[in-house]
Amino acid sequence: MRRVVRQSKFRHVFGQAVKNDQCYDDIRVSRVTWDSAFCAVNPKFVAIIIEASGGGAFLVLPLHKTGRIDKSYPTVCGHTGPVLDIDWCPHNDQVIASGSEDCTVMVWQIPENGLVTSMSEPVVVLEGHSKRVGIITWHPTARNVLLSAGCDNQIIIWNVGTGEAMISLEDMHPDVIYNVCWNRSGSLICTACKDKSIRVIDPRKETIVAEKEKAHEGARPMRAIFLADGNVLTTGFSRMSERQLALWNIQNMEEPMTVNEMDTSNGVLLPFYDPDTNVVYLCGKGDSSIRYFEITDEAPYVHFLNTFVTKEPQRGMGYMPKRGLDVNKCEIARFYKLHERKCEPIVMTVPRKSDLFQDDLYPNTAGPDPAVEAEEWFEGKNGDPILISLKDGYVPGKNREFKVVKKNILDNKVTKNTENSCPANKPASPTPSIKSEAKLEEILKEVKSLKDLVSSQEKRIIKLEEQMSKIAI
Repeated sequence: MRRVVRQSKFRHVFGQAVKNDQCYDDIRVSRVTWDSAFCAVNPKFVAIIIEASGGGAFLVLPLHKTGRIDKSYPTVCGHTGPVLDIDWCPHNDQVIASGSEDCTVMVWQIPENGLVTSMSEPVVVLEGHSKRVGIITWHPTARNVLLSAGCDNQIIIWNVGTGEAMISLEDMHPDVIYNVCWNRSGSLICTACKDKSIRVIDPRKETIVAEKEKAHEGARPMRAIFLADGNVLTTGFSRMSERQLALWNIQNMEEPMTVNEMDTSNGVLLPFYDPDTNVVYLCGKGDSSIRYFEITDEAPYVHFLNTFVTKEPQRGMGYMPKRGLDVNKCEIARFYKLHERKCEPIVMTVPRKSDLFQDDLYPNTAGPDPAVEAEEWFEGKNGDPILISLKDGYVPGKNREFKVVKKNILDNKVTKNTENSCPANKPASPTPSIKSEAKLEEILKEVKSLKDLVSSQEKRIIKLEEQMSKIAI
């Protein structure tokens, strides 16, 4: 007997928006015309690109800071042009990178408990693009390796630890790059370009491994992402402006493995992929729905699961990494949907009767530890993600302090010598001192801002008293 209904544990996944008091309200989400997600999330913070006069800025909020966000809440505001894309480092939950219209990439270290005062000094500025930088994505398994792509049709891969551009892919794309995605081990990248081509590139050999021209016939922007098995999933438009989802085998890109036609709409479909469950979520910009599909090994490969529909259209979308989910509630994905003036978390859940840990829903997932160092990766070493179990609910470890090492700086050598001359019985002393210094600096800043506030209020009180005395006379 042929089964009428395909068996799948994700058939009944349902989405639910959280209550109003758990949203982030009164946020002026950026209006810049660029097809990025405008939001980045990790287990500690949610970052949102916002409207800013005279430059570019984004908010960084601790996840628990829900409710109305004050207009005077501190921002990250070092860019001189609008911020176009942001991405949290997968190996350090306090480090975020941003790309901007000012042609620079900046890397920021957020204090452990969130911002106290606005931050305008990045840890490092990466300069190398000649036009605006619209795409930022960290390497999934190598520490401190960051990829940026600009409207100069150039991809640069940086060693953020030294602040150097290590690889520059200049002549591969004749037109604007729509998106770039690493594969699971970070050995290849796939790109979607305005010339309607999908390319799979080996960035260290600087060669194109596979290419498909006219992957989607339509003129509107495409997206391409790698799946866990090495296939490539693309979203784009047909000649009749119907939105499409296609699956490609990079060994043979003549024909797609499958093509799904969805609807006629002009919003770009942003794909979010969960490699553990093989579920792809498609969020259209300007849509008010999230469609989700399961990818399997047998034809037709892409199986439609369901659509989560809301009333409000989405301006952008953040996607929580697996280690930030609530495993006790069988949560398999959490999105942070941007409205015009707020950010609303949406929880995707598999209904289960049991309260026990559901190990079939939560296989071991990529943890926060890098598999290789930046230098090793640039020399040719690959590493699969280091997996962690979510059985006891993911407990975040202590983040290492993020340091940028500029080469040939004398101060550096001096500090190294002093470290070497330290007595052998105190090997752990340098690291806590750096941390405590940073903490102290943070506290001093806070005290200074409070002092300023007190003095300004004192002046105001004196002024008001003078006015009152005049009225009394």
